[in-house]
Amino acid sequence: MAQREDTPSQRYVQMLAFLRASDEGSFSAAARAQDVAPSTISKLIGRLENRLGARLFDRLGKVVVLTREGIAYHHWAQAAAIAMEKAEQVGVELVERAEGVLRIQTMPSFAKHQIAPWLPAFMQRYPRLRLEFELEPHFVDRFDQGVDVAIHSGALPDSRHVAQQIATSRWVVCAAPAYLARHGTPHDALSLRRHRCLDFASASDWNRWTGASNASGSIASTQGEMLRDLAIAGLGVVRLAAFHVNGDLRSGALVEIAGPWSAYPPEPIYFVHAGGRHVPLRVRVFRQSLTEQLRDVDWFSPSA
Repeated sequence: MAQREDTPSQRYVQMLAFLRASDEGSFSAAARAQDVAPSTISKLIGRLENRLGARLFDRLGKVVVLTREGIAYHHWAQAAAIAMEKAEQVGVELVERAEGVLRIQTMPSFAKHQIAPWLPAFMQRYPRLRLEFELEPHFVDRFDQGVDVAIHSGALPDSRHVAQQIATSRWVVCAAPAYLARHGTPHDALSLRRHRCLDFASASDWNRWTGASNASGSIASTQGEMLRDLAIAGLGVVRLAAFHVNGDLRSGALVEIAGPWSAYPPEPIYFVHAGGRHVPLRVRVFRQSLTEQLRDVDWFSPSA
C-alpha cells in the first residue's frame, strides 16, 4: 500500500522537529524541549528522511550528527523557519497598525446597548484608531460623505455597497411590572388600544403594533431610547427591538407582553461597507469584533 503523501502542515512539523534535534544534538533532548515523547521526534524525522530519500543524521548512540545531506537541508530549513516567523511578526504588526478614522453610522439604541459595552477592550487593542459615530434611527446612505460603515436593521435600499447580515432581532411589546400591575396586561388588539402606548414620532413600520388595528399613543419620540426610559418609568406600553431591551427583560425592568403582535417576522441586522477589492483594515477589525460579540446572542428569548 502506497504511503499517503504528507500535507504542507505535516511537512512543516517534520522540519521543525529536524531543526530542534539538530540544535539539541539528540532526539531525546529535542523531545524534552517540545514536551513530546522521543519516539515522536524519531518518527517525524524518519518520515522526513523517507520522503526526501536521504539520511539527515548519523546516530551515534544517543547523540545525532548531521550528515552532508543534513547540513544542506538544515540551511534551507532554517531559512524557511525564519521566513515563517517573520510572516507571523508582520501579520501581528498589520493588526496593531489598524489606524486612522473609522466613521460608523448606526442606530442610537444599537450603539448604546450593543457596541458601547465592548469598546473599551476594542480601543485598548487598537489604540491608533479613532471612531466617529453618526447616530440615526434610519439608514441614510452617506458613504460619499466619508462614512465607512453602516449598521442598521430591516430592509435596506438597493445600492452598490456590500451588506452582510450579522444578526437577527425581533420586535418586543413590553411594559414595566408596576404599569401592568396598575393597568392590567393586554392580550389582544382591542385591549391594547385601551392602554397608553409609547410611539415613535414618525410614520414607519415601527408604529405598526398589531397589523390592521394599530394602537395610538399619548407620548411619542423620535428616539427609541427615550421610549425605553419612559416605559421603565411606568408610563406605558412600548414596542422596541429585542437588541434594545433584552437586558431590561433579563433584569425584570420590563416584562414582555405576548399577543398577536408577537407574530411579526424576525428582522435582519446588516453591516454595510463600501464595495471594492480591498476592504480597509480599520473596517475589517471592527467588523470582526462586532461579529464576535453578536455570534452567540439570542434575542428571541428574554433569558438570553
